[in-house]
Amino acid sequence: MAFLKGRLTERLGEKAVLENCDMSRFTSFRTGGKADFLILPENEEELKFTLSLLAETDMPYMVMGNGSNILVKDGGFRGAIIKLGDAFGQIEIHGEILTAGCGALMSSVARAALDAELTGFEFASGIPGSLGGAVFMNAGAYGGEMAGIIREARIIKKDGSGEYTLSCEELELGYRHSILHNTGDVAVNVTLELAKGDKETIGAEMKELAARRNEKQPVSLPSAGSFFKRPTGYFAGKLIQDAGLKGLSVGGAQVSPLHSGFIVNTGGATATDIIRLMEIVQASVLDKFGVKLEPEVRIIGE
Repeated sequence: MAFLKGRLTERLGEKAVLENCDMSRFTSFRTGGKADFLILPENEEELKFTLSLLAETDMPYMVMGNGSNILVKDGGFRGAIIKLGDAFGQIEIHGEILTAGCGALMSSVARAALDAELTGFEFASGIPGSLGGAVFMNAGAYGGEMAGIIREARIIKKDGSGEYTLSCEELELGYRHSILHNTGDVAVNVTLELAKGDKETIGAEMKELAARRNEKQPVSLPSAGSFFKRPTGYFAGKLIQDAGLKGLSVGGAQVSPLHSGFIVNTGGATATDIIRLMEIVQASVLDKFGVKLEPEVRIIGE
């Protein structure tokens, strides 16, 4: 650990290597345990160096963006979490092609597309997270998904040894899935294919979707968005509601009274509270309807 920290600090600087880091500060659930290391590379060369060093030392790691789809168990994460933040947030537009770093927030990409009078990204404008997370999960909302607008993504190998480009087809984007789940490699830059549109129409669509989100989703409380994947032929929120679980609480965790598909932190929830509530919901829905709910949220640690 000392060797690893020394090498990382020497290359990235002390501010980029946080030891025993409280991950509740970096995740949208605002709870969870500590990671042995949180590493904040400032560019792709630092990321490659970090990945190669972690591979060399056999240190377990994961890569995160805005932390909007992650829950770290209360026992913490034994290993390193690499956060692709503002340094990976650059956005460039040439005609109808938008290219952005994977640390760019979805809201920032949406604003850039709006300013350039480009349509196609409206569905994603309110997704709380980073572009990299959206590619990794093939994020979707309101009838759209990332698979419909991605042209290609530039990827760095998980051991930092090189980089390559994958087309949309090669990314194997499915429901909340991409090939990156299988390879462990890291998307760093994404090219989107949008279309020219009317700025006023695009802005109006974004406002309407934001209003729908604010009205029907518990945006004022910490959560990770929709907690469960949509089971084939069903809607998770409706199953949970029909099972009589809306408003059910465990400690500070609650099935949102506003939208049953969300588990929220009403204040002071531990990761254990959230996981126990998840398990109660899963068991009840399986018992009543024979449907197994799987979390969309990435639960990591011990």
